[in-house]
Amino acid sequence: MKQYKRLSPSERDQIAIWKAEGVSNKEIAKRLQREDSTIGRELKRNAWGIYYVSIHAQGKADGRERIKAHAKEELKNPDVYVYVTEKLRDGWSPDQIAGRLKRGHPTDTYWWITAETIYRWIYQKEQLIEGWYEYLRRKQKKRKKYKGRTVHRARIPDRVSIHERPQVVNKRKQFGHWEGDTIEGRGHKSGVHTEVERMSRLIMVGKVKTIDSKETITVQKKLFGSVPRKARRSTTLDNGKETHFHYELRSSLKMKTYHADPYSSWQRGTNEHGNWHLRYYFPKGTDFREVTEEELHDVVEEINARPRKILGYLTAREKFDNLLKGVQGLH
Repeated sequence: MKQYKRLSPSERDQIAIWKAEGVSNKEIAKRLQREDSTIGRELKRNAWGIYYVSIHAQGKADGRERIKAHAKEELKNPDVYVYVTEKLRDGWSPDQIAGRLKRGHPTDTYWWITAETIYRWIYQKEQLIEGWYEYLRRKQKKRKKYKGRTVHRARIPDRVSIHERPQVVNKRKQFGHWEGDTIEGRGHKSGVHTEVERMSRLIMVGKVKTIDSKETITVQKKLFGSVPRKARRSTTLDNGKETHFHYELRSSLKMKTYHADPYSSWQRGTNEHGNWHLRYYFPKGTDFREVTEEELHDVVEEINARPRKILGYLTAREKFDNLLKGVQGLH
């Protein structure tokens, strides 16, 4: 289908001259190599009374374009509307939705949309009434500083500092290195242990009935036992008391373990960000004893199925699977 091209100022000058000379619309269209309907529509929309003046016509046309740019009907493309609303319900952010659309249709602008357009649509009066803003992730104006759990560095046997971790791990140049932590629930009586792979950002989560070393190492063994050996080379942990039996990962799964510096959660930033995603579903004060394994599994699958900007809008699961195929192909 031939793409429509706006009339230029010079074309409007010619139309004005020829109309003053009494040239027919059909002849003008032929001279400009335009459709007859284009000339007819131009004269109807941009005439000044019974006359056609090019500078006035250009001004009216430019004015409509400015109005159109600022009053565009958001998500008027029905296919994009269906995709956007479906993914909002799945918990995707506007940035993830827009990025994934462009990645999936790199040459077809029909599907392209910006995150800002989605936000504008969500905050239109009609959509506010519908409650689409409720699908956005919660954002705090000021994030509270997380104090963290008591440090037990002196009590952790065979502790290896993060400063001894190889550069290939630090620079995310090798697949299979994780960061772990335990999220405590209400009353510090239960929680979940999380592990996030540094390159793919894939998150694995398991419930812990009590916040202690025995329960945590049991969950870690179960999580890491579910992935191939080349996908579980090491994990970097904090200094909580629940990491006391970390060395069992070395003996049973041949994994290396490292510990971050005390009160330095930024050294495990990948895990902290993964926990942030999880906290959206299970905010502080959640009693994990009331959360079923099935509910936890569904949440983790949903998080891992979202496109991530840092991954070029691949999902964590897609990135993990791609990296896993790469290491399995090596001999």
